[in-house]
Amino acid sequence: MDPRAFVAQLTRDDQDASPAHVEVLPAAAPALEPFPDLPQILVERLALLGIDGLYPHQRRALDAVIGRRNVVISSGTASGKTLVYNLAFAAAAVGDARSTALYLFPTKALARDQLRQVRALRLPQIRAAVYDGDTPRDERPLIRRNANLVMSNPDMLHAAVLPDHARWADFLLRLRLVVVDEAHVSRGVFGSHVSMVLRRLRRLVARYGGDPRFVMASATVGNPGELAERLAGVPFDEVVEDASPRGEKLFVLWNPPVVDEESGARRSAISEAAWILGRLAQGEVRSIGFTRSRRAAELLAQFARSEVPAAIKGRIKSYRAGYLPEERRRLERDLAEGRLLAVAATSALELGIDVGSLDAAVLVGYPGTRASMWQQAGRAGRRSDGSLAVLVAQDDPLDQYLVTHPEDLFSRPPEAAVIDPANPYVVEPHLACAAREQPLEEAEVEPFFGPPGAAALEALVERGELVRRGSTIHHRGRQSPHRAVDIRSASGGLFAIVAEETGELLGTVDEARAHFHVHPGAIYLHQGEQFEVRRLDLEGRTALVRPTEADHYTQSRDVTDIEVVRPLEKDTVGDVPAWFGEVEVTRQVVGFVRKLHVTGEVIDTVPLDLPPQTLRTKALWWTIPQSVIDRAAVSPAALPGAAHAAEHAAIGLLPLIATCDRWDVGGVSTAHHPDTGSAAIFIYDGYPGGAGIAERGFRSGERLLRATLETVRGCPCARGCPSCVQSPKCGNGNEPLDKAGAIALIAAILGDRWG
Repeated sequence: MDPRAFVAQLTRDDQDASPAHVEVLPAAAPALEPFPDLPQILVERLALLGIDGLYPHQRRALDAVIGRRNVVISSGTASGKTLVYNLAFAAAAVGDARSTALYLFPTKALARDQLRQVRALRLPQIRAAVYDGDTPRDERPLIRRNANLVMSNPDMLHAAVLPDHARWADFLLRLRLVVVDEAHVSRGVFGSHVSMVLRRLRRLVARYGGDPRFVMASATVGNPGELAERLAGVPFDEVVEDASPRGEKLFVLWNPPVVDEESGARRSAISEAAWILGRLAQGEVRSIGFTRSRRAAELLAQFARSEVPAAIKGRIKSYRAGYLPEERRRLERDLAEGRLLAVAATSALELGIDVGSLDAAVLVGYPGTRASMWQQAGRAGRRSDGSLAVLVAQDDPLDQYLVTHPEDLFSRPPEAAVIDPANPYVVEPHLACAAREQPLEEAEVEPFFGPPGAAALEALVERGELVRRGSTIHHRGRQSPHRAVDIRSASGGLFAIVAEETGELLGTVDEARAHFHVHPGAIYLHQGEQFEVRRLDLEGRTALVRPTEADHYTQSRDVTDIEVVRPLEKDTVGDVPAWFGEVEVTRQVVGFVRKLHVTGEVIDTVPLDLPPQTLRTKALWWTIPQSVIDRAAVSPAALPGAAHAAEHAAIGLLPLIATCDRWDVGGVSTAHHPDTGSAAIFIYDGYPGGAGIAERGFRSGERLLRATLETVRGCPCARGCPSCVQSPKCGNGNEPLDKAGAIALIAAILGDRWG
């Protein structure tokens, strides 16, 4: 395809639409270095695959692993990261067939895709198998006895391998290599859990006498070495250059046109993306569209089919989690082999699953991090031909900021991946698991679990979950603590979502979110079907639902109070004090509204009687003195709305600073807070103990507020809209909000003049 001609034609076909920015990413010529000293049979197998050398970054990383060092490789899609660790283990296995390796992937689909790549080497010394929740139980003993390369995921390692480590004793003793693929996915609370699982693995391997090297492969992030070291607790070499060849890529930022100047409403991002995807399909251009939700993926495919002639409607499909595995495999094959022209997908296809060579990628909204953006855009592009990536901006403060500040996407270093392995709400349950697996020695707690380990140990002993017996610490419960730890959840407990008529388990939801998402009367979506929550059993941790054909959706309403427990750090941003510390948040869902799907019009408000929930977490906050409020000329009556609007906009821009989603954090704003004695804006991590997000925002507070000011000031709406100060998750229904007051207040905080 000719990307430039295609974009020019789009602009001619719709005079209202035009690119907000076009970035040309130049082609890169291939550069190869010779293999290191590899076994001859391995070199011969590589030649059969058409591989005659390594890119410079591959060679550097492979040399590090062969030299018995831990290494993290942070580079773009299709840059050859997988080949590095496959060669490292293949060389070890050819030299000693008893060597073993453990590969960890974030998804089951990715593990099975990578299994095909390993088998393509056709080396009898490698006996590879996938060991995850889909592995038949009668095959598992055979894998434990015979496989020397096991592909799994952190969940299975936590829940099945480590508790049953005695059966894996020989495998752990001979463990030479541990791979964590797509390491950038291990961020936030999930990343903190993964870090504890890896430390438990290291501890047991050391008990058996093993000493593996770690290889982590990541998309481009701002702190790959720091992330890897926090995940595994050992030092890492960084390899961050990308010397792989690529064709020229045209990267287009596309902002749907404003259709209502008063409200600032824009044409739907999904409709705009579907139009572009349909035009690509009509031109026989093989493409992929990415959305942020399952429902959006279905809608994108449906809308794109409506844009094309009947003859090719069947060649546009959707792909998402929730489909049966065989259905996903068939879609992957059809896309890779060219039978499909376009696929609308969630991030399930963002990771390294082989879908062949595509020519265009269309992103419906900024996916939240530059790492994800480059992963998605990188799914299109051959090594010599040109390709196209189009990011269609949504009505969201971050999207609107980025399309007017393209340098933040293309020139700034990528954001940091944030995890907090010191979170006591994560450390304590994993210490209990470790003690259950093998009694703990006092001397090994800090080396494996870090300085917070000692405090967590004492807390567990004090609560009676662990007990000292001589020089060792034992788990004293009858039930395994592993069952109570879901490493992907925001809190320790899960609520089951159960079909009322059949008893079928439809899904689970974190305890922290149950009141907000599965309260009585809530509309719950599962695989495109609607269910109404009939009853929320708080003691039994169950939400009973029944199918419905509702013409509305629901949004909870809540009241939130926040108490400062302990300030940890203080700084200044502009002319106001900035703080970071521990807080206790009390939230109570007091009702919900029902809104029509088509218009978003509120049908009614329904009261609820649910108990309050408390959350001990970390927060950043700005205390705003009266002198700054006076400078902003914000009246006492307008101050609550100004602070509220500023809070919403800052939360919307927070993913610019840290790898997070606005749903990972919460906020409180008030004209007077009793703990600060002044007006204040709080932004807190929505996870027990914190997730490192608020801390990153605290350290980049001035950049965050300047980006917030530019976004709100530059939005064309009159009084505030989803592109600037309205929030889709506001517990107060976006009331009160004062856009002009927010602009004045943030400018005064930063010491700027406004007008």
